[in-house]
Amino acid sequence: MRVILAGGGTGGHIYPALALARHLRDMYGSEVLFVGTERGMEKDIVPAAGFELVRIPLVGLERRLSPRLGKAVLLAGRGVHQARRLLRRFRPDVVVGTGGYVAGPVVLAALLSRLPTVIHEQNAIPGFTNVTLARWVDRVCVSFPDCEQFFPRGSRVAVTGNPRASEAVQAAGKKDDFIPGLLKGAPLLLCVGGSHGAARLNDTFSESVEEVLSELDAQIVYITGQRYFEQVDKKLGALHLRFPHRLHVLPFHPNLPGILARTNLVVSRAGATTLSEITALGVPAILVPSPNVTKNHQEFNAGLLAKRDAAVMLRETELDKLKLSSMIIELLRDRDRLGRMSAACSELGYPDAVKRLSAVLHDVAEKYNKRKHRQQ
Repeated sequence: MRVILAGGGTGGHIYPALALARHLRDMYGSEVLFVGTERGMEKDIVPAAGFELVRIPLVGLERRLSPRLGKAVLLAGRGVHQARRLLRRFRPDVVVGTGGYVAGPVVLAALLSRLPTVIHEQNAIPGFTNVTLARWVDRVCVSFPDCEQFFPRGSRVAVTGNPRASEAVQAAGKKDDFIPGLLKGAPLLLCVGGSHGAARLNDTFSESVEEVLSELDAQIVYITGQRYFEQVDKKLGALHLRFPHRLHVLPFHPNLPGILARTNLVVSRAGATTLSEITALGVPAILVPSPNVTKNHQEFNAGLLAKRDAAVMLRETELDKLKLSSMIIELLRDRDRLGRMSAACSELGYPDAVKRLSAVLHDVAEKYNKRKHRQQ
């Protein structure tokens, strides 16, 4: 099968697409081509992962009249034309949009070329591009059941989960998650603010560390993000001596799912990729959604887990040292509650997400080929 994956801008659009691409390549020998922009993170991430990336010059659409809007519309029109030429050259069996403004022109070009089309939405609240395309594509794949309500009536929606969940389960089983000095048997608290870190979360959690370690016989893995590592490590320097082997401050870790698999409680943002990993592995969480995202979708993501008692949501406006440390201590002392949270979290997970999404692609491509054969 030949597949075009169109999406980019942020890691939330790219990493699920890469998880799907690796599965299609390794399990079925599929030929996969990525389409992105010259500005998004995909320009570095996709080639580094070993896949070909074709770049189309595009900018995001603004929701108000401005010179930038005119430029965006012009580039989008050109993007559709470039994408149609690419489709004729590559001859895909299916075209998949994973979000971001590059997905719109490419999926639209596929629709105009009467090729099979699928879109995948990572967040609980879908983005503008996916909502716009949903009515016309062959299938809309979503990561959360509650996401279906946001698409137009008549959209063919399938709940597949996020492909990153499957990679999380695989990575958790590997032996490269070792952090020197981790104590066997001691409860593990993980704090992670995303690949770039989170300023407010870092400030508050770093102020809570001493209280947590003083009150609990626990250990902490604190992944700050590269940007904040030196600042946080210096701030907590004395605590390394006071609590030997119980505090591990890292800028990042290559196998975060491996750490999550050992984690009793995680404090994190509520990005779609993070939640797909947390639910696939059944990890209880305190979620602090970022307020600096489109449509405040992280709060909605977190709310889906919170209302099922799979996580506790703490809005950034409510975030302070006392509240966070008290919440952590209370949860880690209540093993029964953590067990219930873990079970509820697992019920929301899709560890087989990449297989589900792959099956949708094969089904759509097969039906298209059968129709094409009958017309010949």
